[in-house]
Amino acid sequence: MGRPKNFEPDVAVAQAMETFWTKGYAGTSPADLAEATGVGKGSLYHAFGSKRELFGKALDLYGQVGSEMTEAFLNEPGTAKERLRAYLALLVDIDLDGPVRRGCLAASTALELGGKDPEAIRAVQRMTDATIGLFADRIRKGQRDGDVAKEVDADAQAHFLMNTVVGLRVMAQTHDGPVLHRIIDTAVAGL
Repeated sequence: MGRPKNFEPDVAVAQAMETFWTKGYAGTSPADLAEATGVGKGSLYHAFGSKRELFGKALDLYGQVGSEMTEAFLNEPGTAKERLRAYLALLVDIDLDGPVRRGCLAASTALELGGKDPEAIRAVQRMTDATIGLFADRIRKGQRDGDVAKEVDADAQAHFLMNTVVGLRVMAQTHDGPVLHRIIDTAVAGL
């Protein structure tokens, strides 16, 4: 009979996610993961198989939490333009107010592992596709409510806003709030 687990796997994945998000995949060592989770390297690998498998679970968690937050935020009262502007501002403010400007785990993963790790890139594509879908749904609701012009292409605008999110999250690592908020205003002006 094996020893019982001394940790909660879901908690360990969340703690690992924070570490990968701050340090990147390559910059995160097994020792970093053990320190962040409070779980020995051997136990981590026994539970998750490998650093890469743990990273995959961390990406999935990041996508799930992000999608739930995005959907809830966009469904709050207000016009499509108000909700989308507020959402973009929220992301920028989170990035600027954090102890470390780390941007977006999905964008960082695409930059770090693009062309090297097809599985990680598929996870990033799932995340961005989900966000694009939520943006398009909110724009269509705005069209039904009369606060977004009928001629706006909801899918094209949603893709543009996703591109803006990625750019904002990268720029938040090097630029200040006023610059980023001007970009947000420009991005939502087309609604």
